Amino acid sequence: MGVVGLHSKPLGSTLRGREATPLPRPKTLLDAIRSYSDPAGCLTTMVQARWPKGVTCPTCGARDPRFISTRRLWECKTKHPRRQFSAKVGTIFEDSALPLEKWLPAVWLIANAKNRISSDELGRGLGVTQKTAWFMLHRIRLAMRTGTFTKWTGTVEADEPSIGGQARFRHKRQRAEKIKGTGGMGKVAVMGVLERHGPGKTSQVRLARGPERAARTD
Repeated sequence: MGVVGLHSKPLGSTLRGREATPLPRPKTLLDAIRSYSDPAGCLTTMVQARWPKGVTCPTCGARDPRFISTRRLWECKTKHPRRQFSAKVGTIFEDSALPLEKWLPAVWLIANAKNRISSDELGRGLGVTQKTAWFMLHRIRLAMRTGTFTKWTGTVEADEPSIGGQARFRHKRQRAEKIKGTGGMGKVAVMGVLERHGPGKTSQVRLARGPERAARTD
């Protein structure tokens, strides 16, 4: 999810769930301060970054939910549990008491730091404790590695198979040279995570390649 900027009041059509023109990203620290100092601006920034084609219910996927401006929440028109939701639901910001006015500047600072930013430096810049800044750093860095700020929900399955040719299909000399341990030696570990959905929804898979498993020499 990209971080966009805002230099004006929130777009009404965006908050009501309709598609709107993407906002420009802040290029300088001054732009970021102007963009993320207003709670309403942060909300619009978050909405356009998460729902570029319009707000949808995170539970059922229905479009055009009703926006409750007094609470800055949306309410799905379809009757089901958890009809009301915020822009933070289902993201790394959901279970944090920190407002978006803290999270979005942190994302901008980390993404634009030439060298790695420390939790002490981030805490001083945001006016939070070092412990809170450390928590924010780890969440944001993890989201940057996975490429999304949304969390997986429902049934999630994980496995770590070893990928490589079977030893019985190799030449005898190759087996002697490469196979010096258990069946996993000489193969590559692949971490796979599956988010399984029911009928009518799309499941998604993420894969990560691990190092080749070598035989121990000690």
